[in-house]
Amino acid sequence: QVQPVESGGGSVQIGGSLRLSCAISRNIGGSYCMGWFRQAPGKEREAVAVFGLSASASYLDSVKGRFFVSKDNAKNILYLQMNSLKPEDTATYYCAADPAFYAAAIECVGRLLKSAYWGQGTQVTVSS
Repeated sequence: QVQPVESGGGSVQIGGSLRLSCAISRNIGGSYCMGWFRQAPGKEREAVAVFGLSASASYLDSVKGRFFVSKDNAKNILYLQMNSLKPEDTATYYCAADPAFYAAAIECVGRLLKSAYWGQGTQVTVSS
């Protein structure tokens, strides 16, 4: 059983920063699919940063250079550092993982969207 638990969301002004954390109840030292997604009201859930087989994550174009995902393998925590936040980053952010699936990051996106292993989400609101 994998149960991601997100934390760290909140309200921030334009240009501010937040760091989200996702505690995963499974060793995250492996190269299985895991990552961060977000969903804004009225929009589809989208992948923000996803790890696959490569040690490098794949990022949503609109967050490249601003968001950075990392793993603390000792603590089994997945982080998302979000800098230079914009109003369009406002959304509920979710963490997902699927220890049974190993693939390139782009393939992981589809797999994770169908995965049962999602956290409850954490709200990020960016305003002026």
